[in-house]
Amino acid sequence: MATYSLANERLRALEDIEREIGAILQNAGTVILELSKEKTNERLLDRQAAAFTASVLHVEAELSAQIRYLTQVATGQPHEGSSYSSRKDCQMALKRVDYARLKLSDVA
Repeated sequence: MATYSLANERLRALEDIEREIGAILQNAGTVILELSKEKTNERLLDRQAAAFTASVLHVEAELSAQIRYLTQVATGQPHEGSSYSSRKDCQMALKRVDYARLKLSDVA
């Protein structure tokens, strides 16, 4: 049950990142629209550019954290809420037992 809540938490984090990317695109669009005007509003440009930069930095940090987590999962390093390593060890042990049985039946 804890694994599902962890997975749901990770998915929620990715959805938040996706919404943040939407906000980034909206900020960029506002800046481009403002720059296309003959007389630009400097304060609006500064606010939108600052929001854009902050959002990009936040998304970069969150995506890096997600990538680090996925790297741990993929390489079998221990991490919270995973039973992958234990399952893999069990599967390998069962394969060794099957191989030992096969060799013993060959000898007999």
